[in-house]
Amino acid sequence: MNKSIINRTGFVALLAFLFIGCKDLDLTPENVYTDLTYWKTTDQANGMLNTAYSQMFSSDYFFYNEAMSDNAYSGRGDQAGSTSLASGAYDPSLPRLRNEWNDCYRGIKTCNVFLDNVDRVPNMDEALRTRMKAEARFLRAFQYFRLMTWFGDVPLIKKDLSIVDAQNISRSPREEVLSFIVAELNEVTGSLPVNTEYGTKDKGRITKGAAIALKARVMLYEGNWQEVVNACSLLMDNTSNGTYGLFNSYEGLFLPQNENNNEVILDMQYVPLLRTWSNFFDLAPLSTGARVNVMAPTQELVDSYLTLNGKKIGESGSGYDENNPYINRDPRLTYTVVYHGYQWKEASGNAKTIYIRPGTDPDKDNKPDEYAPGSSKTPTGYYIRKYYDPTHAAGFASGLNLILIRYADVLLMYAEAKNELAKLDEATWNKTIKPLRVRAGFTDAAALNYNSAATQEQFREIIRNERRTELALEGLRIFDIRRWRIAETVLNGWAHGAKFGPANEDNGYIRVNLRSFDKSKHYLWPVPREERNLNPNLSQNPNW
Repeated sequence: MNKSIINRTGFVALLAFLFIGCKDLDLTPENVYTDLTYWKTTDQANGMLNTAYSQMFSSDYFFYNEAMSDNAYSGRGDQAGSTSLASGAYDPSLPRLRNEWNDCYRGIKTCNVFLDNVDRVPNMDEALRTRMKAEARFLRAFQYFRLMTWFGDVPLIKKDLSIVDAQNISRSPREEVLSFIVAELNEVTGSLPVNTEYGTKDKGRITKGAAIALKARVMLYEGNWQEVVNACSLLMDNTSNGTYGLFNSYEGLFLPQNENNNEVILDMQYVPLLRTWSNFFDLAPLSTGARVNVMAPTQELVDSYLTLNGKKIGESGSGYDENNPYINRDPRLTYTVVYHGYQWKEASGNAKTIYIRPGTDPDKDNKPDEYAPGSSKTPTGYYIRKYYDPTHAAGFASGLNLILIRYADVLLMYAEAKNELAKLDEATWNKTIKPLRVRAGFTDAAALNYNSAATQEQFREIIRNERRTELALEGLRIFDIRRWRIAETVLNGWAHGAKFGPANEDNGYIRVNLRSFDKSKHYLWPVPREERNLNPNLSQNPNW
């Protein structure tokens, strides 16, 4: 596994060189970035571009964004602001808002510096220069998509700014930012290689397929259904844009031995021992060596997994047994969520039983996983399995890549868009929802076959739930509930945990966290207070 995109000449030096004292849009002197002694070699240009890759996203956001939704709860501290954001208890001073803003603009600044200067590199292969420009423009569009999704109107900066300009810039209308993102993705697509054209040393670089898939996601969030269909079709029906498909194992998709498989369209590349993440030190069961639990799945997520005959757990004929709730369920539940009695597998193939329900651990002297309110244990009665790396180093340090866009998402986007266009037919079902369920492990015909009697609204519910269970704990649920405008429903009221609580309160399901979502303002984050103090030209979002 050669992830040299992360470990190129000058990368570590560049990080120090670029970001000592760097602050959001503004205050780093321009001559630090445009020094005439820097842009001399292809390796130097490549080092700058690799810095932009490293700034694309963070593992903290990848995992803890789930706790901002109804899928998970962060019970210790305020990891990446997720507890405050989920409960609605925040204002423009929340550090997560400032950090997200600054992180995106640091990445944009790096891309702008690269694009402003890469043409100065002498004796550079022109095809490589063109490709690297396309990569930088993709990464910049990716950052603007993040900003636009959270904040709406944001400053649109296409060139590296002077200090004075940075302190006086205004927010650009959201529509202008959207048009820029789409135009950039359209323009770079033809300059990017398909996934099979990159050699081993360049695995993880931006591809033509990634540009198409990101455009599909942008259009999905906009509700531009026909454009979603058009973009997804380019990946589903045309191998000239890349060779993609579903990996043969849902469990295996998230294991290190299967990285860079044909389901992966865009990911964050990590390198064992060199560039790692260690979030599972605070996510895994304590009896596996974890330190403390800071985020756990909710009962609401667990309840969303169908029974094996394709029915919801509360539906007549589902076969669901509340006293034995984890059998006869969508197999993706077991590959995603750790529950009481779970068989936890390690790299050796050995498994240990995870005891969570209080009073059930046969080893009375060692009960680290039992649910206990206010402790370092799970606050919901569940832990996370998906993305656990059995080969991790000390402190759960993992070099496992984290997938940002995968082919399953393309299928789900396509199915959703076709249904919203009232064109979800049997052929569409058979190339989207059915193969996802087959790969998951469903065999019952009732779960796999198209139901010609279902209405558009029923299919909408099916597809949305399929999206939730297929992509659970991959950081996307918060964006889905916001674009569907259901956050005001699912993020108002109690989030729950397993049935370990008093029977006279919510039928025994633990009350974990009381959430609040104000539809008049929470669909957009406020512009960070610190940014507006630095630059009074930055306006504020409604009701903040």
